[in-house]
Amino acid sequence: MTDSQPQAQNWNAVVEQWNEQFMDALEENMEAQAQFVESWSDAVGEATEENEISDGVEGYARAYETWMNASQQMVDRMNDSIEGEEVDMEEFRDIWLNTANEAFKDVMSTTAFAKMTGETVGDILELQQQADEASQETLSTLGFATRDDVVEVGDRLVELERRQHAVERKLDRVLDHLEEE
Repeated sequence: MTDSQPQAQNWNAVVEQWNEQFMDALEENMEAQAQFVESWSDAVGEATEENEISDGVEGYARAYETWMNASQQMVDRMNDSIEGEEVDMEEFRDIWLNTANEAFKDVMSTTAFAKMTGETVGDILELQQQADEASQETLSTLGFATRDDVVEVGDRLVELERRQHAVERKLDRVLDHLEEE
């Protein structure tokens, strides 16, 4: 019975350490998310420069005009159908698909969209790096091998293999030399 008490205490200590690490990682993750939201908000705020606003508004206006033209095409084709002209249903689908592509291009081609997208991607990459670092730190604290540990072991194995091949080549030369004599 005495052996089970130290084991239970050790287990409790390990679980407590895991809980602490989990809470630390969760807190770091929440902080990183808050930084991301703040950064994204700043990027949107910075995109309010006059040229970017003007460009963004023009892009959205072009997209709106594209959708209005598509609506008019749909009305025209519906009227043609009512008047007896044979209108293929795929034509209606094609109108909306082509319009969606056009409108998307209208919005995506603005500098405001490009700037916000670039900053968002940068923030996501930074957030991902922070999450990777937090997970590596947690694994290390819990005694598990991290990616860096595995890479280091791999590098050492490659170096040992290189040295082994060098020794084998030298040994082959020595054996060849002995056979010649």
